[in-house]
Amino acid sequence: MAKEKKMVEAITSMEEDFAQWYTDIVKKAELVEYSGIKGCMIIRPAGYAIWELIQKELDRRFKETGVENVYMPMFIPESLLNKEKDHVEGFAPEVAWVTHGGGEKLQERLCVRPTSETLFCDFYAKIIGSYRDLPKVYNQWCSVVRWEKTTRPFLRSMEFLWQEGHTAHATAEEAEARTIQMLNLYADFCEEVLAIPMVRGRKTDKEKFAGAEATYTIEALMHDGKALQSGTSHNFGDGFAKAFGIQYTDKENKLQYVHQTSWGMTTRLIGAVIMVHGDNSGLVLPPAIAPIQAVIIPVRQDKEGVLDKAYELGTVLKGFRVKVDDSDKSPGWKFAEHEMRGVPLRIEIGPKDIEANQAVIARRDTNEKITVSLNELEAKVGELLATMQKEMLERARVHRDAHTYSATNMEEMMDVAENKSGFIKAMWCGDVACEEALKEKAGVTSRCMPFAQEEIAKTCVCCGKPAKALVYWGKAY
Repeated sequence: MAKEKKMVEAITSMEEDFAQWYTDIVKKAELVEYSGIKGCMIIRPAGYAIWELIQKELDRRFKETGVENVYMPMFIPESLLNKEKDHVEGFAPEVAWVTHGGGEKLQERLCVRPTSETLFCDFYAKIIGSYRDLPKVYNQWCSVVRWEKTTRPFLRSMEFLWQEGHTAHATAEEAEARTIQMLNLYADFCEEVLAIPMVRGRKTDKEKFAGAEATYTIEALMHDGKALQSGTSHNFGDGFAKAFGIQYTDKENKLQYVHQTSWGMTTRLIGAVIMVHGDNSGLVLPPAIAPIQAVIIPVRQDKEGVLDKAYELGTVLKGFRVKVDDSDKSPGWKFAEHEMRGVPLRIEIGPKDIEANQAVIARRDTNEKITVSLNELEAKVGELLATMQKEMLERARVHRDAHTYSATNMEEMMDVAENKSGFIKAMWCGDVACEEALKEKAGVTSRCMPFAQEEIAKTCVCCGKPAKALVYWGKAY
């Protein structure tokens, strides 16, 4: 029995060291492996299967809104990158450069894409000429490279997987509508599929994307009280269009600049799932993105008929992502292993269960066990998965709300930031000097100005001048 517990004992308690707990889970659940290249990760099958399910569902939702997929080169000529001044300055510290090819020095350096705005702009300038060519609503699934100094699997790495949408529209109103539409799509996806509640809002000018007119964000709260930016949507206005000469002839035969947007989500969503739902036994996966939704464990599988019954149940449950664990490991080891991997439901079947025409189902999220007639198994599995998905979101929402505080002056802000963990709602005057002062003195950054505005005070939490907006502040990954 001691050997069977070893897997779980290897996990550091989240209360003891949250960062080490996280690292233990991504390693023990075999989501990633560290590569020989510092700052880069190898996403293992268990981790990539989660990403595939995220990708599949997001892609389906994108296409329902008219999005088409394309693919751009991974290299960007330096001259192209330099066309938009604010953009290149924003990314300069993170850019990786290719200077040689085939043993020869290149005449012009090539940037390994940190993002593809410039490539899409160059492309759109070539293919857009008339109002009939608009809108262009494109997306690509790819990897990007950012030369990060501090890395952590899924949350921050030098190369990561993502999608980046880039659209071009005839009017500013159309671009703004698409920007907000995609942000809401992201938030709905996170809540309905990942079971993670989101705060939707606008970034301050200090925190917005380099070159954008406005950046909108969805912010999630992790179990340790830190915020995680989980998806962003940017309105570029016509700034990039003017830099790259993206014009079209309107219905009055006049030349106009297009208005653009960009929006993206990354593999850091997997990190969010770990940190919102995981526990000291390992992963807890929402059923919607669990590669295995139910695992069937034959108990005393050496006994005649047990394995056959387990395979039969696997066929009965073929409408779900189901696995029969017929390995020669002990049942106790299998329980711990699949618990570690976050499989939502465990179905136990042994000789006595077969005799009674029943199985035992264990829920990963609550550890609740129920006995179910085999005649009702398929319906019960579907019911339990739906219930888990709903209840996991609700628990995460309760946790977030219980760790959301208010501060009306600097003394309160300092007290909450020092003694509690979570979101802090406070009023702001709009001055970047106050934003920087809050970061320096309280160690918090602005997460967003939520769409759902409140007035919890008349004055700025920092300087006492008249407030312009409610802001969510916090410490973040």
